[in-house]
Amino acid sequence: MKLVRYGERGAEKPGMLDGDGALRDLSAHVADITGDVLSDAALDKLRALDPASLPLVDGAPRIGACVGNIGKFLCIGLNYSDHAAETGAAIPEHPILFFKANSAVVGPNDDVSMPRGSTHTDWEVELGVVIGTTAKYVSKESALDHVAGYCVVNDVSERHFQTQLTGQWTKGKSCDTFGPTGPWLVTRDEVPDPQSLAMSLDVNGKRMQTGNTATMIFTVAEIIEHLSSLMTLHPGDVITTGTPPGVGMGIKPEPVYLKKGDVMELTIEGLGHQRQTVTEDA
Repeated sequence: MKLVRYGERGAEKPGMLDGDGALRDLSAHVADITGDVLSDAALDKLRALDPASLPLVDGAPRIGACVGNIGKFLCIGLNYSDHAAETGAAIPEHPILFFKANSAVVGPNDDVSMPRGSTHTDWEVELGVVIGTTAKYVSKESALDHVAGYCVVNDVSERHFQTQLTGQWTKGKSCDTFGPTGPWLVTRDEVPDPQSLAMSLDVNGKRMQTGNTATMIFTVAEIIEHLSSLMTLHPGDVITTGTPPGVGMGIKPEPVYLKKGDVMELTIEGLGHQRQTVTEDA
């Protein structure tokens, strides 16, 4: 099942895709796609609906982030060995954790706006994991039972802010619009193996990143086990799990960063496609 939020920002409506990929409205059944409708029982109720009985959404509305009212936006850094190598970083012994501000979250095709003074804005295609049931002290063997589904995330990063402004990575990760999420929340029954998903990112039509979640250092299950030992994970929390090689800061001999007018396009196998145009804050 593919769940969608559509409409103007701040007024998104819930929807699902039918078997033909058409958008159907879910407003008569749930108010929004948020943590309180992501439990297995709640998703089973939605899954039992006949999509043909739901109102067809006309036109091509804006697609919002696939989860509303995200509680925590947790990010794992340097989780692909070849990406760590291109940045000159050592392989981490434990998952590296940073946070992305919820105010960074936008829809998958919304503009990404570089903040004032930015000269080092970079791209990162990542697998997003959406928590469906509360997880605390869970084992890796049962961790995926707490997942509602998966989505595409672009972990946009301002590298100077991230590494040179003294402090945590969060400074370079939390700028407004730096968290395109979606287009769909694909429920976990449609993703039998999250460690076998091809992923890619293009800038202006040129392939920059090609990877597969099979090369993660820490699997989705291991990440959930680790994080749930540190804090309770709640329904609607989002975890983004690291990026494969090909980011701008890793390009030799000179890094390449985004500029106004650039277009990023991201795809993860079975999870959909994103497209963002780069703008600048006024």
